Amino acid sequence: MSVGLYYDDRFLDHDTGRGHPERPDRLRAVVKHLKEIGLWDKLEHPAFQPAERDAIERVHTPKYIDRLKKACKDGKPFIDVGDSAICEESAVIAYLMAGAALGAVDAVTKGKLDRAFVLGRPPGHHAERDRSMGFCLFSNIAVAAEHWIAEHKAKRVAILDFDVHHGNGTQHHFEERADVLFISIHQHPKTCYPGTGYHEETGKGKGEGTTLNIPLMPGGGDEVYAKAMNDGVLPALQRFKPDALLVSAGFDAASDDPLAQMDVSAEGFKMIAELIRGFADEALGGRLVTMLEGGYDLTALSEGVAAYLKVMLK
Repeated sequence: MSVGLYYDDRFLDHDTGRGHPERPDRLRAVVKHLKEIGLWDKLEHPAFQPAERDAIERVHTPKYIDRLKKACKDGKPFIDVGDSAICEESAVIAYLMAGAALGAVDAVTKGKLDRAFVLGRPPGHHAERDRSMGFCLFSNIAVAAEHWIAEHKAKRVAILDFDVHHGNGTQHHFEERADVLFISIHQHPKTCYPGTGYHEETGKGKGEGTTLNIPLMPGGGDEVYAKAMNDGVLPALQRFKPDALLVSAGFDAASDDPLAQMDVSAEGFKMIAELIRGFADEALGGRLVTMLEGGYDLTALSEGVAAYLKVMLK
């Protein structure tokens, strides 16, 4: 299987400031680990360009896009909420991150790659249509899904989010749509940011039934996630019968992560990857696109990404 790793050193230029958990060292640690274990050279490293504005506007309002650009130009320390830290380069890097997502979709759709993993930042699944939340500036996975639909004529797109925090931005963008299935496995909203993602949130209007939230109580580990995948995620994917699959991969359900209280091991992330790959192999000819979301313990993040990518290469 050919797997493309979409990475650029420019992702490190998004400077969130001293002590911020979503920091450039996250990517430095992953890249270093992948090279040390010999995985880096087994991956393809495609070139890519920043997204065009029209692709971003499928998801975000022009007013918000302009506001983000101005906030960065004016040297503001954050946008909308204190944890969404920015610097002068952040808007430019957000366009680059979204562009990596689009490039990955294009390459997989055209058969240039079997699978793709976007190793970039800033993350995206908390960003809503007109505001930033939780370290996220643009909803990269939503931009990718809309691109797959608009440019590659996908009829039914599935998005699986296994970041420990609920993907509220992704859900809100698609919750009234019948052509996009959104599934999120996350720590229970009573105990974890952003406080959304209850089981009863199942979509609205035409999208009723195409949102599946699987909240898990703190402390759950590999067995809990295996049950969630086998009893919840895979049956939902099989019923929906997507022709495209996107994954928001957060590695902050790891035991040592400082921002949550779950107990997933590197073997647990390997198991998740195997089940995702199994569905993709069976239903989609192996094709899928994954992008990095959270993960804030550097060792757990590096080992989790490596475990996931090893599975994707099989």
